[in-house]
Amino acid sequence: MAEDMGSTVPRRRLGRALRDLRTEAGITLDAAAEALECSRQKVWRIESGLGSARSIDVRAMCELYRAKNELTRALIALAGETRAKGWWHAYGDAIPDWFELYVGLESAASRLRFYKNSLVPGILQSRDYALGIYRIDQPEMSQEDRELAVELRSQRQSLLTRRLPKAPQVEVVLCESVLLRPVDSSATMADQLRRLLQLSEQPNISIRVMPLIAGPHHGTVAGEFVLLDFPLGNRSTPDPSVVYSEAITGALYLDRPGEFAAYEKVWSSLLTLTLDEEQSRQLINKIIGEVHHG
Repeated sequence: MAEDMGSTVPRRRLGRALRDLRTEAGITLDAAAEALECSRQKVWRIESGLGSARSIDVRAMCELYRAKNELTRALIALAGETRAKGWWHAYGDAIPDWFELYVGLESAASRLRFYKNSLVPGILQSRDYALGIYRIDQPEMSQEDRELAVELRSQRQSLLTRRLPKAPQVEVVLCESVLLRPVDSSATMADQLRRLLQLSEQPNISIRVMPLIAGPHHGTVAGEFVLLDFPLGNRSTPDPSVVYSEAITGALYLDRPGEFAAYEKVWSSLLTLTLDEEQSRQLINKIIGEVHHG
C-alpha cells in the first residue's frame, strides 16, 4: 500500500504553500483568479488539494505572489508529484469527486477516529451490509455498479491489516442505535456485528459503544465525523490533522488548528460516556442474540 497513497499528501502540501504565499501577498482568491486568467474555483481547488496542479500554473502563481526562486523551484517539483494516481482511480465513477480526497487521506493516515450515529463505518462493513446500504441509499444503481462500489470498499479495508506503511490506529465510537438499526436482514446484521467483534480483537482497532441511556451529548450537535492524523514521515512536523464530515451532496474537510481542536474536544467528551471495549463487546454479543437472533 506504500505506493497507493497517490498524490493526496503532495497535493495538500502544495495547496497549503500556495495559499500561504497568496495570503502573505495580500491577494484575495478573486484577485488571484483574475490575474491568472482562470476561474476562482480552479485556484481554490489547487489550494484545497482537490486536484493535481500543472507546473505552468504553479510557476504563474509563484510569480504573482513574488515567491523566492528556490521556493518556486521546490513547488514546481512538488507539482509533478501531484499527478501520481492512487489505486482508487481505477474505480472511476464509483467514487464521487468530493469523496476522492477522503480516500487518499484515509490511506495516508496513521490514526483514524470515527464517530458514527447512523451506520457502521465503511472500512468496517461486511460485504452484505454494504450491499444493503447501496440498495437503500441508491436504488437506481445497477447491480454491476453496486458490486464495483462494494469492491472499492473492500479495497479500502486492506489498510486495517497492511504491513507497510504500518496499519493505522483505528478508534470507533458507535451509537447503540447503529447496532439495532436493521440493514437488509437479521442475518446480515448478525454477520456485521460478528465482524465488529472480530475486528475489535486486532491490536490496532478499538470499538466502543455509546449506549442509548447516555442521552443527549455533544455528538448529537456535531454530527458524524472522522478525525485523521498523519505520520511524521521524513518531515520535521506531520501534515495537519483533518476533520472529515460528510453530507448527501458533498463533504467538509477542516484542517485549521482551531477547527480540529473543537472536534477533538467533542471526541474526548464522547469517550467519557461510552462503554469500555469489553463492555462494548458484551453489548454487541447481547444484541446479536436478542435482536438479530444470530
